[in-house]
Amino acid sequence: MTKGLVRNRDILDLAKADPSPNAPLIDTFGRTISYLRLSVTDRCDLRCTYCMPERMTFLPKKEVLSLEELHDLALGFIDRGVTKIRITGGEPLVRRGIIGLFEALGQRLGYGLEELTLTTNATQLAGHAEALYKAGVRRVNISLDTLDRARFEELTRRDALPQVIEGITAAQEAGLRVKLNAVALKGVNEDELPDLIAWAHGLDHEVTLIEVMPLGDVEEERLDQYLPLSDVRSALEERWTLTDNAHKSGGPARYMDVAETGGRLGLITPHTNNFCDGCNRLRVTATGQLYPCLGGGERVDMRAALRSDDPEGELAKAFDQTMLIKPERHHFRMDERGAAPHLPRHMSMTGG
Repeated sequence: MTKGLVRNRDILDLAKADPSPNAPLIDTFGRTISYLRLSVTDRCDLRCTYCMPERMTFLPKKEVLSLEELHDLALGFIDRGVTKIRITGGEPLVRRGIIGLFEALGQRLGYGLEELTLTTNATQLAGHAEALYKAGVRRVNISLDTLDRARFEELTRRDALPQVIEGITAAQEAGLRVKLNAVALKGVNEDELPDLIAWAHGLDHEVTLIEVMPLGDVEEERLDQYLPLSDVRSALEERWTLTDNAHKSGGPARYMDVAETGGRLGLITPHTNNFCDGCNRLRVTATGQLYPCLGGGERVDMRAALRSDDPEGELAKAFDQTMLIKPERHHFRMDERGAAPHLPRHMSMTGG
């Protein structure tokens, strides 16, 4: 653990204490919130063309929550009924001291927290996989859109595919279950998706395909990138036998089994098949802004609550306010060429 996390409290004793009797988080549509996606940084060592511009302006470090603040905030969510926490970014593994946060939160596994995991691009994963497993992480989501090195460099603006493959291998060797997330991009990687799926299933990894989302200015035409996953599924069914699977991972993906590969495939379809009816998620940015909806502008300032004279009381108010403003669904639009992004903030700032 980092010294700061240990200095401020006895983490183990706190973890074994009875959970707070605070009420669970239930929004005005009756949905119980049990899943937090907690961003620890907006910084990333890649520059994916569908995510951010090459010359990305990152947040000043003074605006980002400290590891201690992130930890305290996460505990507040656990005490209000959140059972799954996914650490996100940007790229979370570029954050200095991040393993200390995993170790501290891992102490709550079995004491209110059921799962601690992360989403990563895997460029730094080889050096952290064993430590993550020891901290209690058992599953990781890895973003990978292509297995072609030249295409990877074009997509991410970095020649880092060998490091990613090394990270995937290290994760599996450390005992971590791997799920690959691939953004389906029209005219870019759609021809490769079957090979990517078959490769992953051959290594016993799951795959989830994602429709591109109109968040932030990325210097490219979003409509040119958009590939409906309904079209992808139709193409895959010409090659393979797909059978719907009722599996739930806590996220928005809908799953199917692929008979010929023996693996499971997920689809995240914010455009072609809205999944908001069962939303159980909240997102907190690295600056402590809580967004109850990925596709909405509604937010609550958790950083102000944490840094107030009454953090416990102000956080309780902030949680309650969030439940009142969480919308029923998002309203992404991808039907007008040249349109401004649905929201100005980038996915790396929101927390992927």
